[in-house]
Amino acid sequence: MKLFIMVLNKVDKLDELMTEFATHGICGATILDSQGMARELYGSYHGEEEIPFLGSIRAMLNNKSRKTNKTILTVLRDDQVDTIFECVDKIVGDLSDPDSGIMFTMPIDTVRGKGLNKHKEN
Repeated sequence: MKLFIMVLNKVDKLDELMTEFATHGICGATILDSQGMARELYGSYHGEEEIPFLGSIRAMLNNKSRKTNKTILTVLRDDQVDTIFECVDKIVGDLSDPDSGIMFTMPIDTVRGKGLNKHKEN
């Protein structure tokens, strides 16, 4: 089993991507709002002489300048990894393009929890 993790910068593609996952039997994703390190630092510092505290206040008052991402987490069977990558390529496009996102998998040793039966390996 694998844990699929994706940081999606093109958040306008989220609904279409979730539909594509479901079409291929990939269900049960968790979606989190997230923000990248570069965006956090840029939102806090606009000049070398600026005090970080003032940048934080500006960010709170002008929160529209902060772009958020979506982080997608889902548990996959090993045979679903290629499929989910193909789904992302189809909907989001080439992740080597700037500001598009990143995706990867990590091995899972043990899974427990209700609703995971659809993910069991036979």
